[in-house]
Amino acid sequence: MGHIRCISTTTVQPSSQIDQSTRRIELTPCDLQLIVVDYIQKGILFHKPLSDYTKGPNKSLIEHLKASFSRTLDIFYPLAGRLAITENDQDSTTSFSVDCNGVGAEFVHAAADGVTVADVVDPILVPDDIVYSFFPLNGVLNYQGTSTPLLAVQVTELADGIFIGLSMNHSVVDGTSFWNFFNSWSEISRCGKTSQPVPIFSRQFLHGIIDLPVRIPHFRDQIPAAKCSSSLPPVLLQQSVFHFSREKIAEIKAKANSQMGTSKISSLQALLGHLWLCIARTECLSSSTDQETKYKVLIGMRQRLKPPLPDQYLGNAVLFGVVKSTVGNLVEQGLGWAAWEMNRMVASQTEQEVKKFLEDWMESPQLTRVRGVANRILLTGSSPRFNVYGNDFGWGRPVAVRSGAGNKYDGKLTVFPGAEEGSIEFEACLSCKTLQALAEDAEFMESVTK
Repeated sequence: MGHIRCISTTTVQPSSQIDQSTRRIELTPCDLQLIVVDYIQKGILFHKPLSDYTKGPNKSLIEHLKASFSRTLDIFYPLAGRLAITENDQDSTTSFSVDCNGVGAEFVHAAADGVTVADVVDPILVPDDIVYSFFPLNGVLNYQGTSTPLLAVQVTELADGIFIGLSMNHSVVDGTSFWNFFNSWSEISRCGKTSQPVPIFSRQFLHGIIDLPVRIPHFRDQIPAAKCSSSLPPVLLQQSVFHFSREKIAEIKAKANSQMGTSKISSLQALLGHLWLCIARTECLSSSTDQETKYKVLIGMRQRLKPPLPDQYLGNAVLFGVVKSTVGNLVEQGLGWAAWEMNRMVASQTEQEVKKFLEDWMESPQLTRVRGVANRILLTGSSPRFNVYGNDFGWGRPVAVRSGAGNKYDGKLTVFPGAEEGSIEFEACLSCKTLQALAEDAEFMESVTK
């Protein structure tokens, strides 16, 4: 694990034998489209608690976090289960569900001897060799959740800080569900209880649209080839975190709306357009202007359904939206056009489109693959609306958020809220050449702050 010294690995089960009204949860097309990609890996960095910090007599911080983790599993008990596979021999199809058997989640206690908070947050390039080692279950694909925990946490003690990294099966949860768990756990750790709404496991919203269980034809033939032993992104990729202040975001948004004579372009759409344009500008330096460029964005569908699907729904409720252009046309059209294309793409994700996706997927299941994605396809997941910096476990707010090695490739731009109110940051995984070109792009560098 590189810089990491593993101290202990424990299986943690829900703390009480609660009445589990749901024993089995069928996976939906939104879940299953991700069945052969990596787990979600996100984590938050804290300064170390004061030396007199304690949560009770004879209880260490690690023991306290483990106990509150177990109590959180009482609420999110499907995450203590495993995936169940049903092989339908009569038509050569495979179905997946969550078996809420309570066998447990994984809790790793580790130490990064000599590593400081500054070592993680200060470098211009993210120290991937350090950050990736803060996460468990590197290289595990979602379908392997039949024998691998659906949820694992690693609490890593730094010289002057603590990193809490979660790896969660992406066919069981999306970003909303992921951060709902994190928010509930931190509140239980801090207060002994949570005010978060309880998760919803029902798939009733699909009634009248599709029937469950979903059957995937010839699934075994679609499993990706074995990965290299390191299971980490190629060394030619590097990461940098770009911070956009509230003031700079407002400036970019105003410029985009002014250029298009509208007020409908949102802050995030303007930023996505800005990044798309700036990266395309770097590509013009080394490739044909006729080269196609695509930007895929994960779009939440909860509020697009009628009635809306509550945020506490445990599962995936996202679709992929995409905008396209040639690099030459994108650079010529500019920021306003790029942001307006984002706006139009998001607006097109209506309830009818959601239903069409579900129906079409049932007819012809398409499994998303991240590894080996072609160049010039950017992808943004996550959301600046997630409550990241409110995760106070009892000794203060986080100082930074980072993600693990899962689902990283050239063009992955993960969006998070910034630490300062109203700010947004992007964790950009790009080729060394592209990052260097961005660093030399005066217009781009003027828009970011450290």
